[in-house]
Amino acid sequence: MTARRVREIDWTSWRAVDPATLVFVVQDRRILLIRKKRGLGAGKINGPGGRREPGESFDDCAVREMREELGVTPLGLVRLGQHCFQFVDGYSTFVRVYRAADVDGEPVETDEAAPLWFDVDAIPFDEMWEDDRHWLPLIVAGRRFAGRWIFDGERMLDYTLDVVPAKSGY
Repeated sequence: MTARRVREIDWTSWRAVDPATLVFVVQDRRILLIRKKRGLGAGKINGPGGRREPGESFDDCAVREMREELGVTPLGLVRLGQHCFQFVDGYSTFVRVYRAADVDGEPVETDEAAPLWFDVDAIPFDEMWEDDRHWLPLIVAGRRFAGRWIFDGERMLDYTLDVVPAKSGY
């Protein structure tokens, strides 16, 4: 895949190498993030999540990944968005993005991630993937969206982001 612009891809036939999830717990003007310890984006701050296993639903994946990465179960899980990420090296991932109202348990550090709570007005975008600054505020606001992103390694080359109007459905 050598596309460097969103418009260069036929999205009707595009298929991701990996389906995955991300979960963001937002409560009392705070957001639960993680410092990722391994895999794609290791060292960056992100939301908990990961690859969906064969036969697993996206919802079940979101719950499993939260348990594996932080030892907690998300409560009040709502799907707010989705991303199609295409990397110029050929890797791609389709990500369902969720917001949770709370967690059952206390987040703990694991070999995969360290939990970090931030005020929603102090999200550390400089330590995150470039695209996060465009759509993470939508999660905080409870807005629905769909994004298409082109990356060269960790550098974002192009994107489109469609936001569902506040008064409509998804």
